[in-house]
Amino acid sequence: TAGLRRRGRPARGYVLSESGHRTLRNTYDGVATAALRFLEQQAGEDAVSAFARQRIAELEARCAAELEAADDDVASRTDALVRALTAEGYAASARPVGQGGPLAGVQLCQGHCPMQHVAAQFPQFCEAETEAFSRMLGVHVQRLATLAGGEHVCTTFIPTPSTPERTARPSQHTSDERFSR
Repeated sequence: TAGLRRRGRPARGYVLSESGHRTLRNTYDGVATAALRFLEQQAGEDAVSAFARQRIAELEARCAAELEAADDDVASRTDALVRALTAEGYAASARPVGQGGPLAGVQLCQGHCPMQHVAAQFPQFCEAETEAFSRMLGVHVQRLATLAGGEHVCTTFIPTPSTPERTARPSQHTSDERFSR
């Protein structure tokens, strides 16, 4: 979980290798990819994007109860998202990164993706998922890596709000003055 340390032995997290992902792969990947390719040929790329958004909206709806029970802060909502994604089979985890620096946040990792092989050919699924994470967490998130792109995990950076002492002061100049120099 993001930011929590407990007593005892350190928890271990595991990530599947490509061989492990192939073992979990099923024949539905080929059928799904063929169906999406057909949809793209018949109705265009926008139809594939709409389908991806609809599928991810269903995931978002299934995660909603866990997120509604969380506190409003980003870290609590991220912990809730990790639990919800893990329940969905994504082998999710989160850890704080950049503590005390200007890029403080949480790194969300997904060690498994049921859509990995389909998303490798149709990245609209990864894009829709990233947009859903932003909506669910209430902050703009940045996808850094994907299993579909050949990385060993899907990684998303989730910024945490600045503390008051790190918040930048408003500029003394208007935006027009800053850009006219």
